[in-house]
Amino acid sequence: MTQQDPMPVGEKRVVTHSVPPPPRSEVMSRATSDATLDDTTKPPFLVRALKFAMQNGASDLHVHTGSPLIARSNGKLLPFQNQKPFTPDVTEKAIAQVLTDEQWRELFRNGQIDFSLKVRGLGRFRANAYRQHRGMDIVFRILPPEPPSLADLGLPSSLERLVDYRTGLVLCTGPVGCGKTSTLAALLNVVVQTRHDHVITLENPVEFTFSGGQAIVTQRQVRTHTVSFARALRAALREDPDVIAITELRDRETMALALTAAETGHLVIGTLHTGNATQTVGRIVNSFPADEQAQVRSIVAESLRAVVSQRLVPRADGKGRVVALEMLMVNTAVMNLIREEKEFQLPSLMQTGKTQGMVMLDDSLADLVQAGTIDKQQARRFAENKERFK
Repeated sequence: MTQQDPMPVGEKRVVTHSVPPPPRSEVMSRATSDATLDDTTKPPFLVRALKFAMQNGASDLHVHTGSPLIARSNGKLLPFQNQKPFTPDVTEKAIAQVLTDEQWRELFRNGQIDFSLKVRGLGRFRANAYRQHRGMDIVFRILPPEPPSLADLGLPSSLERLVDYRTGLVLCTGPVGCGKTSTLAALLNVVVQTRHDHVITLENPVEFTFSGGQAIVTQRQVRTHTVSFARALRAALREDPDVIAITELRDRETMALALTAAETGHLVIGTLHTGNATQTVGRIVNSFPADEQAQVRSIVAESLRAVVSQRLVPRADGKGRVVALEMLMVNTAVMNLIREEKEFQLPSLMQTGKTQGMVMLDDSLADLVQAGTIDKQQARRFAENKERFK
């Protein structure tokens, strides 16, 4: 938070991990137990590690005190060869080299920091640095140079219809690491390329950058351009948007504002950490006090347009991962179930709604097994009804 962006009335900052930071310049000038880290004639050590990880097809880079460098490739964590475990001094200096002074202070003030790193000639990276009992860690997600298309992600082109709506709420859901942020970016890319609209994105941090196309795109990063998702979303309602994208619908206030935006003539696209469509409805409603839930159910029923829940499943041939999808398209029957607190019946309705584009996750997995794309063992791992894939 900058001095020019004060904490609004009613919002409290809770600091439980504040530690006075050593000056970043001092940490960067220290000699470490790793001589290669101290070589100032080369790019920062982590930039070199990211380049190597990218050249070997990794999606993430892990730097953990007490462990060697680790990359995630095709969903598996693989240690770098011939790498010694990182000592606390090495990890701290390596992280200091890629942070700004302000980010360094925030890391010590809050115990962690989300940020994006742009390296000229290499690309953009989403990162989270944090303190733990052995020292410091940092994890990078390697981002494609351009926003992905649906085809790039192996998603059906039929998903384009989700951005034909002019109002309402479209949610991309799934567990951490399932690709829902990339799916959101692909849907936004369709908007940017095809609609003469004003698009506002609220992110932490900004991952994909959008340029060109038909739309005007405003991208705001929490803690850099605004205090919080809720405050940015409240302001967005006065900034004449047509489409609002929110990368984290995490707390009640943000959900309430997103529903308000969807009700008042905006298309809102967001992500939520839920396992399936039924859980998604319950998660939103149960975020509110009991005496408000009936009204919230009515609003969700009227505003929700679609839920896309996904998993990334390892391919049978070992060459990457493939998307398995669950799709809920909201029609009159779905609206009635949500209003009447009967979302447990949604799976049955989705089974009979295939002609409207609805898909159950287990059916998507079964199709992938039948096509030989994945094996039954992996399908069973991700399935809701595991007995189906014995």
